Amino acid sequence: MARVLGWAVSYGNYGIALVIWWGYDWFFAIASLLLGIIVFGILSSKMRNDAIPNDQREYAYDDYAIATWYLYRNICSTISTPTE
Repeated sequence: MARVLGWAVSYGNYGIALVIWWGYDWFFAIASLLLGIIVFGILSSKMRNDAIPNDQREYAYDDYAIATWYLYRNICSTISTPTE
């Protein structure tokens, strides 16, 4: 799940631009690519600021590491442990 999210943040804007290029025109594809770079960069930054602790933000993280931190902090840590 983390690899899929990391891949989507890294390469999702290229996929969206290819679909728009296939469906409309290359001008719209370039515009959506530039807009996608901005939007996916903001998304990655929000995920990084939401999930990674302040003490460890000084290190450089790739998109897969940010997705791993995000999923752990927001999905895995909210699952309650089973009680017997």
